[in-house]
Amino acid sequence: MLYINGEWVTTEEQLDVINPSTGEVIDAVSKSGKKEANSAIKSAKENIKDWSNLTAKDRYNYLNQVAAILRGRTNKIAEVITSEMGKPLKESKGEISLAIDYLEWYAEEGRRIYGETIPASSKNKRLIVKRHPVGVVGAITPWNFPIAMITRKVAPALASGCTVILKPASATPLTALEVIKAFHEAGIPKGVVNLLHGSAKEITQVLMNSSDVRKITFTGSTEVGKQLMRQSADTMKKISMELGGHAPFIVFEDADLEKQLMVL
Repeated sequence: MLYINGEWVTTEEQLDVINPSTGEVIDAVSKSGKKEANSAIKSAKENIKDWSNLTAKDRYNYLNQVAAILRGRTNKIAEVITSEMGKPLKESKGEISLAIDYLEWYAEEGRRIYGETIPASSKNKRLIVKRHPVGVVGAITPWNFPIAMITRKVAPALASGCTVILKPASATPLTALEVIKAFHEAGIPKGVVNLLHGSAKEITQVLMNSSDVRKITFTGSTEVGKQLMRQSADTMKKISMELGGHAPFIVFEDADLEKQLMVL
């Protein structure tokens, strides 16, 4: 399913979810295209005023409610992460704990978005800095941390009064669904969080071409990051990127592999 304007949406075209350990198709989700992407943008734009006009405490309460729901479903969501992404169950549970930490941290930080008073150049001037939400945010997340990278991007955007369009990795859509279910059950207002599955190239192109999407946050390859940076120029989007290598490590001959496996 997709999640647009506070409603669950299905499409005819499906995206298979594959267990990387067995190669088995374990589920399928609706695949979105340009039509759904444009609907999500419209929804996020239309509802940002109401969301940003809430008090920081109101947004704090929503984020903490989502954190509580995820905490209560740790075991279930960990199984979802392991089945579609492949990391050991213990690591999946640890990642969920990290994801909850992000929600709670940014919920608190949202209550401390302070402005500034600047010394003026003359007596008849008063210079004040007020911070406003940047606008609709497009969040593109990777497969290797399918829940922590979602809350790491979505939580600060929501805490500061922005609305979000989430595009998770096509390999791990089920984890994203669990997160959005938690937002839905927490009563998040419609249009504040939207979820799209499908072709990264097609969906991202719509997000990048839209002047209503004011910021892109992306974790992924340097190659794709360069493309997004070039595409962001035409609509002058703000961008935040975490671009990385392959994090190699060396296993020496004296490594106790059996002990390491027991730890995992």
